[in-house]
Amino acid sequence: MLMIRLARFGAKKKPFYRVVVIEKERARNGRHIEVLGHFNPLTHPQQVVLKHDRIEHWTRSGAQMSDTVKRLVEKNPAVQPVA
Repeated sequence: MLMIRLARFGAKKKPFYRVVVIEKERARNGRHIEVLGHFNPLTHPQQVVLKHDRIEHWTRSGAQMSDTVKRLVEKNPAVQPVA
């Protein structure tokens, strides 16, 4: 099963996360399939960059989102283009 979850990067006490598609059984920072965005909790306001089209593609393909990623997607919806 595929999961959309966070992978931790950065130095000690300075976390930086990537939103990745990965097999559920793999380690947190294991080999991922695709990077779907990133999240920096240390900036004010927190910096969240997501590829909403790719997240939707993977969820339609059967990937499950972790609780944290669901919360990030809900708080940072896709911007609708102005016609």
